[in-house]
Amino acid sequence: MQHALLASTSVSEIHVFHDINMIVRLMGRRRFPGNSTRFFVSSLLCCLTFLILTTAHAQILDDSATWAGSLVVQSQRTAATDRHSLLDVPPSTLTQDEVDANGSSPASLPALLDALDVMQSNYFELWQGTWTGAIDWTAAVMGTHVAATLSAITSARRSILSRNKIEGQACLEESALRHENLVNRYFTQITSFYFGENAFALRTQAYDDMLWVVLGWLESIKFIKLHSSPDLAASASRSNGDQNFQYNSSTWYGHQFVPSFAHRAHLFYNLASKGWDTSLCGGGMVWNPYLAPYKNAITNQLYIAASVGMYLYHPGDDNPSPFYNDRNSRPLEDGLPPAKVHDTKYLNAAIEAYNWLKGSNMTNAQGLYVDGFHIHGYGKPNSTNGTGACDVRDEMVYTYNQGVLLSGLRGLYDATGTLTYLSEGHALIRAVIAATGWPRTSSGDRLKWAGLGRNGVLEEACDASGRCSQDGQTFKGIFFHHLPLFCAPLLTGPRRDGEIVWRANAATAQLHRKSCEKYMTWVAHNARAAWKSRNTDGEFGMWWGRPNAENSSTADGRNGDAGLDVQTPSVGTDYRNDGVPQDAVWRLPRDGAVGNGGDQALEDVDNTIKRPDGIEKADGKQPPRDPNTRGRGRTVETQSGGLAVWRAVFLLVHMGHGGHGGANEGQE
Repeated sequence: MQHALLASTSVSEIHVFHDINMIVRLMGRRRFPGNSTRFFVSSLLCCLTFLILTTAHAQILDDSATWAGSLVVQSQRTAATDRHSLLDVPPSTLTQDEVDANGSSPASLPALLDALDVMQSNYFELWQGTWTGAIDWTAAVMGTHVAATLSAITSARRSILSRNKIEGQACLEESALRHENLVNRYFTQITSFYFGENAFALRTQAYDDMLWVVLGWLESIKFIKLHSSPDLAASASRSNGDQNFQYNSSTWYGHQFVPSFAHRAHLFYNLASKGWDTSLCGGGMVWNPYLAPYKNAITNQLYIAASVGMYLYHPGDDNPSPFYNDRNSRPLEDGLPPAKVHDTKYLNAAIEAYNWLKGSNMTNAQGLYVDGFHIHGYGKPNSTNGTGACDVRDEMVYTYNQGVLLSGLRGLYDATGTLTYLSEGHALIRAVIAATGWPRTSSGDRLKWAGLGRNGVLEEACDASGRCSQDGQTFKGIFFHHLPLFCAPLLTGPRRDGEIVWRANAATAQLHRKSCEKYMTWVAHNARAAWKSRNTDGEFGMWWGRPNAENSSTADGRNGDAGLDVQTPSVGTDYRNDGVPQDAVWRLPRDGAVGNGGDQALEDVDNTIKRPDGIEKADGKQPPRDPNTRGRGRTVETQSGGLAVWRAVFLLVHMGHGGHGGANEGQE
């Protein structure tokens, strides 16, 4: 039975994948077999693969829907369930009263699975190993979302086993097979992305781009450990009462990828750490080595999260592969230095970086992080470093600048037990919620911009005008990814040998849990708003906060949307959506100061809106009926936002009623 569970694909499918791999490699090398008949047969097999995988995909969807149904319907109902009847449960039924009464959401898991399926089916190309419409850093974020969603699905599996909601060997085995088939399908795509990721180009890009890569592969490592946890095997055995049935644990095939994922995370952390600079502002990470020094919130928050993540979750790496040491592409003389397990240098780096960020005066009057600091006079004649201080603050506010720090703060608490990290994380979450206009006090304030949204819905400043770039389209999903990481249940009880995560006392754990439960209504409100932005193909839009038809005279999308536009702060620059300005504040002098590869790396920061063919322009002259078709329209980045907010709903409901959060369990 254990071997049956390990079989995520059939033998015939494996052979077909081998043929595809051969063809792709031949095409990439521009070489073909001398025997043209052999190549023709291989090409034919490649075409047939499409039909095989299409059929397999339909079966997987049926299996996943049935498995999801076993979590939200009565335990004895294990027969096949129609996918649409499950996945189209209106999210509007997800009310706090129902959550409190039933202990689970009747819609969150099916909605989560549907969002994942649409993202991977509509935007991911297996043969290329990536989301073809994504840019390098957003692709890294997409991989993070998939891994985190698989962790959520596995957490659901753990919960159902621990609660004995499936009774009998036949039912248990059927559920386990469906779960394993679903997980292995998407995990295979993660492994494909490992080879499809544009790793060589990312090494020459900005430091924040590199750090997204680190977080992504750490998330995949966390999932592998969670999915292979001995606790999961033990729960399966206890639920069945038959030692002949064992849920796969340490033998799961995903383990073989841990060294590769760990090496990439280690390599990119090593490259990105070069951005830590004490010559200006007394510390802090520089955003982009090809621009004038700019110490922004996101790069420093990523460095905090990545550093503490390397300390807590990285399994170590002694692969010395001599790729490149810095942006000038100099080979490492002695290879990449080894990364030790739980090396305190990573923890110390995270603590130092957070102390700098906390003292940098980078939050505004609402308690939100603004974008960052320039150095006055930098680069002017006879004043190379200018004032040398972070004294020109950019007041632009983005949603992701409030999100990444949350997982960093949670990691710092887990590593040190310092309660301040938790309290400051909760304060930031509450500031974000308040900045969306929540709780709503009057109908007259419903359309009023509150700093980071309106009507209780998280919103980017670029949403209403439809001018969001790929960067901007990714931001809300990042916030909702890091929120449940912060809110995962605190571990309690004595530590076992070799464990390093701090154990909370019962009072602290309960206070943290109850604080996170208070965010549930707001998160569910955002999930419902996101759900309403979908088109008929199930693709999420960017602007969740647009007034609904029943509440606004502007519902047809042709009257008054322009009045909802958000103005960029007078001392702020929306460079993430409008591109980096061509001025001395942002740019280095064109005198050779930019290192090798700088012009290529700047293509990513000159990130003005690129509209796919057929998408209506966001020019304000003829607003379309569906506001989410403006600008770049619906993309893999907007889909990831819907996926993340529904994952947050599922995990917060799940954790709020004694389930396994999955973010920190099985990670030591």
